[in-house]
Amino acid sequence: MLQKRWNILPIDEQKVEELHQSLSISRTICNILIQRSVDSYNAAKKYFRPKLSDLHSPWLMKDMDKAVKRILTAIDNKEKILVFGDYDVDGTSSVACMYSFLKKNYNSELVDFYIPHRYREGYGISRMGIDFANQNNFSLIISLDCGIKATDLIAYAKSLGLDFIVCDHHLPDLVLPPAVAILNPKQSDCPYPYKELCGCGVGFKLITALCEKLSLDETNYLCFLDLVATAIAADIVPLTGENRVLAWYGLIKINNDPCAGIKALVQLSGIKNNFSIQNVAFIIAPRVNAAGRMDDARKAVLMFVEEDPIEALKYAEILHSDNSDRKEAENSITQEALALIEGNEMMITRNSTVVFKSHWHKGVVGIVASRLIEKYYRPTVVLTQSGNVVSGSARSVTGFNLYEAVHACKDHLLGYGGHFAAAGMTMLPGNVLAFSTSFEKAVSSTIEPHMLVPIINIDAEIEFKHIRSGFYNIISQMEPFGPENTRPVFISRNVHETGYSKIAKELHIRFVLKQDNCVLTGIGFNMAEKFHLLQMNNPLDIVFTIDENEWNGEKQLQLKMLDIRLSTTILS
Repeated sequence: MLQKRWNILPIDEQKVEELHQSLSISRTICNILIQRSVDSYNAAKKYFRPKLSDLHSPWLMKDMDKAVKRILTAIDNKEKILVFGDYDVDGTSSVACMYSFLKKNYNSELVDFYIPHRYREGYGISRMGIDFANQNNFSLIISLDCGIKATDLIAYAKSLGLDFIVCDHHLPDLVLPPAVAILNPKQSDCPYPYKELCGCGVGFKLITALCEKLSLDETNYLCFLDLVATAIAADIVPLTGENRVLAWYGLIKINNDPCAGIKALVQLSGIKNNFSIQNVAFIIAPRVNAAGRMDDARKAVLMFVEEDPIEALKYAEILHSDNSDRKEAENSITQEALALIEGNEMMITRNSTVVFKSHWHKGVVGIVASRLIEKYYRPTVVLTQSGNVVSGSARSVTGFNLYEAVHACKDHLLGYGGHFAAAGMTMLPGNVLAFSTSFEKAVSSTIEPHMLVPIINIDAEIEFKHIRSGFYNIISQMEPFGPENTRPVFISRNVHETGYSKIAKELHIRFVLKQDNCVLTGIGFNMAEKFHLLQMNNPLDIVFTIDENEWNGEKQLQLKMLDIRLSTTILS
């Protein structure tokens, strides 16, 4: 099990005391709120009680007026409109929202959608998609979750007489595509106050503006909040500001009145309790993503827009089956990749991982790269082969600029792209070894030693006696948790083993620990190899989150253990 760095986040005592005076709640909670920039009574009120009225006006977004005007012109002139989106959750949910809205409020025979095939067309706007639009007499394409970098392809569409409205959230290049309108808060000259919307969030803003212009009531856009929340959970965008509001109300819709497709996926999950944002991220999102990974993501959109529960369940079952295939492929490839590494002493001692087998499924190599990082914490590339070209996905470790390392290997590549934390690349089969050598050199020359040790950021120190239901209830109200609003992580020091802790299923530890006279139970998944630390009967320092365990209808608090050490260990 990887050794981890423990990083206790600093405390601003003065701000904590001021917030404590305002809210009259635990100083520990106040400290956690300050770390999340919730530093006043009003900020806390917005944080704990989000309101739809906290959402910004869509008209603040650059080009919103142009986008709405062009769509209304298309409606007036009875033009054919094609809704175009990527094959992941954000793209398919975006398309489902816009397609459903236009079908309902425009002539449904004049609207269609297009999802590029992951393997035949690749990510984003495709020439095949533009040619489809041209051959079928579409005159307006609304792209969602893609398009901001498709300068040449949108210029090609323009040469054919096709107009584009781009709704995207990825970082723009200096040169923008020649679209009629570009909706993207990350444009340097866009005044929109919140910059972290996902693609579906940007599309939601366009639908909101259209409703205002068409004098449609708010139910015509609020009905899509379940899909927006699904996209937010899947796309790992910050759970702050508008994303927090949208996710909050989206979860309410998922749990009370979801679209037929999401309801079917919830039904198949077997979970009876209310869905959390984590349930959405780890149950709904993988099944939607699996459609594009294993086959064609078009069926994910068809599931989202289907109103008949029976038909929606049929699509959901197909996605469920795709996800089972995805998991089987992922597990098989992960085991093969680990065997490659463990069978080669040189690979174990490297600062990077590059593994290649020609038969591996292209749709899961990115997930496998993440799995390998869980075992060997270092920048990782997993490669496979399609025809005469090797392609792959790369994933990084915290703080390391992966894109720059891949860029340094460009002489061995046919193409590459990505960002700080993830990247993709293609190359000729004969260049795999040279790329692997070059990538190791690039990583080794730039990575700092501490980046090769996973870090746990700890929000606060707490004593067992303060872990009570009232404290946990306030923590629960901090949901939905996600990037920049993570579930709080705690440290407790000088904790003792009671003698009742045990190994469960040969992998996990069931903890029964005490501090002073207070005893708490916990679970440590895949921590069995650290059980010897408990058997030493020395004081322990433990790092954990707090959750609730229900057994035989009774609920009790439990610790979800992240790491344990002997108390004599010096924190880094």
